[in-house]
Amino acid sequence: MDEIAENLGLACGMPLADARAMIPHLIVADDDPAADAALLETIADWAERYTPLVAFGDQQEARRAESPTGILLLDITGCAHLFGGEEALRADLLARLAAQGFLARAAIADTAGAAIALARFTEGGVIAGDDTAAVLSPLPLAALRLDPEIVSAMDRVGLKRIGQIVEAPRAPLAARFGRELLRRLDQALGRDEEAIDPRRPPPAFIAERRFAEPIVREEDIAATLSSLAASLATSLDRQGEGARRLEYALFRVDGVVSHIGVGAGRPLREPKLILALFREKFAALGDDFDAGFGFDMARLSVTVSAPMEGAQTDLAGDTIGEGDVEGLLDRIAARLGEDSVAVIAPRASHVPERAEALVSRETAPHHAANHAALAMAPAERPLRLFARPEPILVTAGVPDGPPVNFRWRRAAYRVTRAEGPERIAAEWWRDEGPTRDYYRVEDEAGHRFWLYRDGLYLTETTTPQWYMHGIFA
Repeated sequence: MDEIAENLGLACGMPLADARAMIPHLIVADDDPAADAALLETIADWAERYTPLVAFGDQQEARRAESPTGILLLDITGCAHLFGGEEALRADLLARLAAQGFLARAAIADTAGAAIALARFTEGGVIAGDDTAAVLSPLPLAALRLDPEIVSAMDRVGLKRIGQIVEAPRAPLAARFGRELLRRLDQALGRDEEAIDPRRPPPAFIAERRFAEPIVREEDIAATLSSLAASLATSLDRQGEGARRLEYALFRVDGVVSHIGVGAGRPLREPKLILALFREKFAALGDDFDAGFGFDMARLSVTVSAPMEGAQTDLAGDTIGEGDVEGLLDRIAARLGEDSVAVIAPRASHVPERAEALVSRETAPHHAANHAALAMAPAERPLRLFARPEPILVTAGVPDGPPVNFRWRRAAYRVTRAEGPERIAAEWWRDEGPTRDYYRVEDEAGHRFWLYRDGLYLTETTTPQWYMHGIFA
């Protein structure tokens, strides 16, 4: 219901027939909760221009309704001075929303509960902490975000305003109406802390730039990104950290926000490397990236960081020994998507085909640690390990001895040297497959192979099978 309908005497919850009887020319549209939720998500993205900590106002009600409510909560602690103070921030927010066609009310208070109550039941404003109780006292109890059943029960005994319960004995109130009443009251007055759950995790490092005139050209967007990356490099260097995941947020003047993210296989902080990754990302977006009437704000955030060791530099200040392969993988991932690049991660298993796995760089730990973990594996492993062991025909001197010769892929091989066995059993909790005896063998031509006998002779089987599992060279 809009403001005009409210002024005509209509109210939420009124039967539609009664409303049409009062206002014959009433315009009615079907409710679309999914579209409302999507719109509120878009407005929440836009509201991040004031603070990266944006949440839906009543999270408990949002979870119960399985959709966001029409309230946004902004934690502007430490941000108001960037806009000339709290009142200036509030005025700027309301003016920008009005320019986009939204009717909104905003209030700033020391507690989330007080700010939400004032925004819903008053014209808003900026309330000092000492005035919170006095300002909340004349408001209805529904302003405390109570269940309608509790509000109705209190109304039946004559309790209608917050001021009637602020100084009332607490034990009788809790006994009759539940502890939720006192919890909400204490949260609004600042007696009890209320945790705010931002819709996005707060970034580890952040740098932003506001423009007096909107920017549209690709050169200006790239120059701004390079400048922001240089600012982040200083902060990252001071903390001994490097960026593993970065996000470039561009705020359009019409309220649309573009979030462009890139990932890096190793921690980095060099502005030119960051700029190169985003160039690949913008090239991949192509025509899907729309600058509209321009951007009036840009923000570069490090959403995932990792410790970064100091690197040696030359006389020009450039880093010596930058990993060209790592940079190539980062550019491929930025252009084609993170799923296009996988890394090897160790797994807790002695069975060779399960000891490693290909995982995306997003889910894998930093693969410098992977390399260290893989280096702890036995050194005598083939350069090429088959995904599926291939059956071979083997002749051995004794049933449980090393192979003398074998046939693989229609070719015969005579063994001149053999090392082993290396016995590998399946994990006891899996109970799958017999024990394997692995041999490293070399043929007359100097080729080295990794074979295994599947099953212990006489203990697990009388006819053990042989398999080729890998090639050393």
